[in-house]
Amino acid sequence: MLTFLRILLTGLLGSLWDGVAAFGGVRLVNGDNKCSGRVEVLRHEQWGTVCDHGWDVQEANVVCLELGCGLAESASRGAEFGPGSGEIVLHHVQCSGHESSLTRCAVVLHSTSYCTHENDAGVRCSGTLLMPSLSLLSPHTVFSPGEAVRFRCSVLLRHHLSDFHLYKHGVSTPLVTQRADQSQIGVELTLSDVETFHQGSYSCRYSIKGGFPSQLLSSPPSKSINITVVELLTPQHWYNTSSEAPAGSVIKGQSFNITCSTLQQYPGGSFQLRLIRSNGTVRQSLPALSQSVTFTFSNAQTSNEGYYYCLYRVQLGGRTFVSRESQPLPIAVRDPDPLLSPMVISWLVSGLTFVIAVIIIITVAKVLCHKERKPSELERETRTCVDNTYVALSINKL
Repeated sequence: MLTFLRILLTGLLGSLWDGVAAFGGVRLVNGDNKCSGRVEVLRHEQWGTVCDHGWDVQEANVVCLELGCGLAESASRGAEFGPGSGEIVLHHVQCSGHESSLTRCAVVLHSTSYCTHENDAGVRCSGTLLMPSLSLLSPHTVFSPGEAVRFRCSVLLRHHLSDFHLYKHGVSTPLVTQRADQSQIGVELTLSDVETFHQGSYSCRYSIKGGFPSQLLSSPPSKSINITVVELLTPQHWYNTSSEAPAGSVIKGQSFNITCSTLQQYPGGSFQLRLIRSNGTVRQSLPALSQSVTFTFSNAQTSNEGYYYCLYRVQLGGRTFVSRESQPLPIAVRDPDPLLSPMVISWLVSGLTFVIAVIIIITVAKVLCHKERKPSELERETRTCVDNTYVALSINKL
C-alpha cells in the first residue's frame, strides 16, 4: 500500500514539474505600448492565451512586474485587446502576489469550464512604478542642530513593497532606509541629530521585488521637501571710549560704543545687548543689517555701569532662534579726575614754568658772584690780621 502511494505521489509531482517546466516566457500583444496588451504565455514553444476566469489585479501585477512594467493599472477581461489564437494554456490563474512569474502561480491546466478566445485576459501596466508621496511629520521646516526631523513616505500599494528610502538632493545614497511591512503603505523616516550639512531638499523612493527573486525595482522620486538647519554662533563684542579712561571703565559724561558681531547671519536677524546691573536688567536691540552693529552711549552715567552681553536672534519658519550669550563685558563708570582737568593742568604748567625761571636766575647770579677778582696775598694776610685784631702795615717799596 505504501509503495503504491509513493508511486502515485511521484507520478503526480512529476506531472506537475513537467507542466511547469513546459512553460517559457510571458509577453503582451496588441496593446497601446509595450506595457499593455493581451497576455500570452509560451508553452511547448507555442504561444497561447490566458482565460480571464478568476483574472484580477493581483495576477496582473505579477505580469507587469515580470515584464519590468511597474504595477498593474487594470486587469482586463473579455479580450479587450482582441482575441488570440492557438491554445488557451492557463485557466483560473490564482497568484498570491509574490511570484516571480505568472507561470509560477497556481493554475488549472485542464478546466471543465467553458473558455474561448473571447475570454482572453490582458493587462494595462503603469510602465513605471507609482510615485510615492513624502510628508513632514514634524510641525515645522526649520530646525536647530541636534533635533530630529520626521518624514513619512507612502504609496497606494500593499504588495511587493521591500524598502522605503530617504534621499537628500545631491547625495546618491539614501540617508535613511526603512523596511516595509506587507500590511503597510507607508513608513516613518527619521533624521536624528541633524547638523547644518543636513540642510537641503529631500525626497523618498520605495523599492519592490521584481520578476526575479533577486531583482529590486526602484520607484521614481517623490516631490521634494526643503528643511533649514539654523546654527547661531556666539557673538563677539568689544567697546571703545576715550584713551583717558582706565581699562574696563569709561569716564562719566563721555561717550562710549559697544560693538556686537557674528559670522553667521540670517535674513531678518537682530542683535540684542543686555546690561545686567545691581538694580535690574536693561535690553537694547538693533537690526542686523550687516555682520556687526554698534550700540552708542553719548553720555556715560552710573546707570550704564554693569556687565554687558551680546546675543543674536532670528525668526524663521515661525520659530525664534537665539544664540548663546557672549562672554560678560564689565564696564565701570568713573568720575572725572580733577587733577587731570585741562584748567588744572594749565595752572600746573604755568607754576612749573615760573619756578624753573626763578631757579635759573638764582643760578646765574651765583655764577657771576664767583667771578669777582681774587685778593692778593698781602690783602689776604691783612684781612686775617684784622680779624685777629692785629693790623699789618703795608710797606711801600722805594
